Amino acid sequence: MQEFDIVVIGGGPAGMAAAVAAKEDGIDSIMILEREDHLGGILNQCIHNGFGLHTFKEELTGPEYSQRFINKIEELKIPYKLNTMVLDLNGDKVITAVNPEDGIVEIKAKSVILSMGCRERPRGAINIPGSRCAGIYTAGTAQKFVNIEGYMPGKEIVILGSGDIGLIMARRMTLEGAKVKAVVELMPYSSGLKRNIVQCLDDFGIPLKLSHTVIDIKGKDRVEGVTIAKVDENRRQIPGTEEYISCDTLLLSVGLLPENEISRKAKIKLSNVTGGPEVDESMQTEKEGIFACGNVLHVHDLVDNVTLESYNAGKNAAKYIKGMRFNGEKIEIVATEGVRYTVPKSVNPNNVEKQLDIRFRVGDVYKDAYISVYFDEKREMHIKKRILTPGEMETVRLSKELFEKYKGCKKITVKVERE
Repeated sequence: MQEFDIVVIGGGPAGMAAAVAAKEDGIDSIMILEREDHLGGILNQCIHNGFGLHTFKEELTGPEYSQRFINKIEELKIPYKLNTMVLDLNGDKVITAVNPEDGIVEIKAKSVILSMGCRERPRGAINIPGSRCAGIYTAGTAQKFVNIEGYMPGKEIVILGSGDIGLIMARRMTLEGAKVKAVVELMPYSSGLKRNIVQCLDDFGIPLKLSHTVIDIKGKDRVEGVTIAKVDENRRQIPGTEEYISCDTLLLSVGLLPENEISRKAKIKLSNVTGGPEVDESMQTEKEGIFACGNVLHVHDLVDNVTLESYNAGKNAAKYIKGMRFNGEKIEIVATEGVRYTVPKSVNPNNVEKQLDIRFRVGDVYKDAYISVYFDEKREMHIKKRILTPGEMETVRLSKELFEKYKGCKKITVKVERE
């Protein structure tokens, strides 16, 4: 059985950043396991720009951003195995994996960093009536076909869901000569970034139909068209609002799910809201020595935030190898009244060196509202926000001084308040 101090599961932006941070903190025995034939994860097919403004202070494409980290991995001589599928992770941190060269291998780790990313929700998860005809793809699959394989999925497109991948693919398909007839969104707001709505839809005259959904798919061998309808506040179809749109392709951008089958096998506690592991301030899960970062934890809007979080996970995994334990008192962080969840879910104030970033998403659109942070019953932060939307991740920063000010605090509450 091979043994390493740290094994990183997933070689995308999160896994690479965590491995680099651990190596720079003095840990030499590291192994990255990646199931694809190339490091870089999903960024390899994201050929649009907009990445790296925070991390590298310049605008990069997805492949350029990941290449910066691949170069760093090579420079630091961090070993990795490609085409390697992790099959199991148990409570003793023994990983079972398989690849064409080694067959089935068992690897013992002192610490594990989970960075498996996320996957798209498929058609089966949203129950659209209609035949099982060709021409229905998730937006990410279409992105891979166009940007990596060089195939066009179709010529007349309807996109269901206004997540960032759906918005970006609306622009991409248009640039490749297809006609995107509509982006249809169930909610009364888009779940993507505002800049993507402007740059990908508005700039190309693509209509965004909010509070609408696809209620039927027509076509036997290939999609011929879809029927859309308006929905009420309970997301039920409003009779009489049906509209038929002819098309040969339906792209689904209906949400992302953290890829946590391996976490479940290790019996790691997962959040009911995010679907990712619950972690503390060190990015450690409830299983000692197992850390998580990136989209496997919660779905991010910016890869720069993934990188920051992953540096944190890598540094803390290195501290764990050197003998530090993240046990002791824990203050629970509670998300309520408009805030859907927080990462982290708890904090040991003794482990906060300078500051703690709490990341979260809201559950609705709020205008001229406040993000408030309470230490027990005392409101300590009250931040005015012109607009809050579910598509944009929010961050509040708690300083070390605040934890010293509220010694003995039992819970921290993050909520949205109107005044």
